[in-house]
Amino acid sequence: MGVTSMIAVAALGLSACAGSSSNPGTGGSSSSGGTTKASFNAALNAVYNPSTKTGGTLKFADDAQPDSTDPGDTYYGYMWDFIRLYGRSLTMFKVVPGQASSELVGDLAVGKGTSPDSGKTWTYKLRSGLKFEDGTPITSKDVKYAVERQYDKTVFPDGPTYLNDMLNWPAGYKGVYQSKGVNTDSAITTPDDLTITFHLKTAFSGFDYVAMTPQVMPVEQAKDTGAKYKEHPISSGPYMFKEGSYVEGKGYTLVRNPNWSKATDPNRPALVDEIDMQFNQNAEDIDNRIIAGDLDVHVTGTGVTSATQSRVLTTPDLKARADNPTIARLWYVSIPSTVKPFDNKDCRIAVQYAMDRTSYQTAYGGQFTGGQLATTLLPPIIPGYQKFDLYPTPDNKGDVTKAKAALAKCGKPNGFTTNMGYRAERPKEKAVAEAFQQALAKVGITVNLKGYPKKDYFSTYCGNPPYVVKNDLGLCVNGWGADWNDGYGFLAQIVDSRVIRDTGGSSNISVRNPAVDKLLDQAQNELDVTKRNAIWGQIDKLVMEDATVYPGVYANALLLRGKNLTNVFINQQFGYYDYVALGKSS
Repeated sequence: MGVTSMIAVAALGLSACAGSSSNPGTGGSSSSGGTTKASFNAALNAVYNPSTKTGGTLKFADDAQPDSTDPGDTYYGYMWDFIRLYGRSLTMFKVVPGQASSELVGDLAVGKGTSPDSGKTWTYKLRSGLKFEDGTPITSKDVKYAVERQYDKTVFPDGPTYLNDMLNWPAGYKGVYQSKGVNTDSAITTPDDLTITFHLKTAFSGFDYVAMTPQVMPVEQAKDTGAKYKEHPISSGPYMFKEGSYVEGKGYTLVRNPNWSKATDPNRPALVDEIDMQFNQNAEDIDNRIIAGDLDVHVTGTGVTSATQSRVLTTPDLKARADNPTIARLWYVSIPSTVKPFDNKDCRIAVQYAMDRTSYQTAYGGQFTGGQLATTLLPPIIPGYQKFDLYPTPDNKGDVTKAKAALAKCGKPNGFTTNMGYRAERPKEKAVAEAFQQALAKVGITVNLKGYPKKDYFSTYCGNPPYVVKNDLGLCVNGWGADWNDGYGFLAQIVDSRVIRDTGGSSNISVRNPAVDKLLDQAQNELDVTKRNAIWGQIDKLVMEDATVYPGVYANALLLRGKNLTNVFINQQFGYYDYVALGKSS
């Protein structure tokens, strides 16, 4: 069993726990209205520069390239935000500021799902009149095909495993390419063109959140080109790929979809006429171009670079264009127990004591813009968070004595050599790796740094267990944001050993504890919210006792608004600007 063994999350009360911030907005913004006054955090809980003006071009840039533009093969949070411009799932988060942005509404479906049996079977009714960009009607069979298609992790290594693990697939099923003609009605049925029913192995009351993921976005079977589909996913949303615009490593252009109808999509304003995306742009250049007005958005949502932060915060007109949300994200380092000598717990504990936590925080820009020092996996805004620190050090700067004692206990009194992976295009991750290199050298651990491309970081490198072992990647810089803001949405894909796959694309490569898996299974049958939240804290402690994760900071981000953007606000579910809402004033 996989993720299906996990907790049945009560689909209520999440917004009350999500998106709180220690930096309330100023300068005329409010939780219920909008503001045209530029001020720091003006878009945090309200709409900055509200407008219904249509037309213009939104210009986005990425400091690298995403894992994929294919809805069935993406797991970067910013892509889950952006992909809604050309793809529609059964449900979606509200396109509004404040806590309500963590609430689900119907998207392709007229509303949230219904279950006659307490969460083991889920049915969705599609809206009438839905069409793909080529004018072909969208039916429930297209949603079913999309879910069947993404099952094949040899073709689509990235993306969560919720649907693969939860649904009652026929024995030996491998997806539409390898199991051609196999009847999958045990998992998904489509009694008519507007009805789709999912059949789960085990009841899961939070399935509406799974129905929000891009993997549910419909795919027209006749237009499926497999691994090449990323070059032109067929749109079900207001924008579509301009023919021939996708260039690997360069970017692409989205234009209006003539077969999209506002009548069938009450959630998307679709204000601009065109959206340009540029790949592999230097991060500091992106900052400078947004400041100058040449770009509108740095799509990754990770915030300005450290080099730009002081400029923004000390220049009044730039600070007035900035927002500093607290988000449900942890920046951390994975310590795989499959890589020697980290198969010995005490060697992992040595790292916990040797590392200077404050240097990790500094790498991300300091407490204000980078985030708070972390000692747990769960960020404080996630239900189930428990405050504890199993590896305290003086002033959080490391403890050489305790680290060396742990090294002696693991049979490496003189230290050892290991490799550390990070995403090469992210200066903050490189700074984290350098901080580890410097701190661990004090106790005799030599760390060789390995920068890998962000696009393939999980599918080929730090998410590929065989590669990790073969290349002695004892440390991998990582980051994780909640798929939705509760204990399940945060922990499920990063602590269950059963989501680890040798084909690559693993969101978990280091946590392999049967006791953790057992607690996840236990939680599934726990209907009491208080008791269920307590289990998340237990899991957190077990992982930290194993020392297979080094938690760095609970994330903040210093975001910069483009000069001419309208309808700007933080979607608290994603933790950065809601890309669906944006417009241009000129």
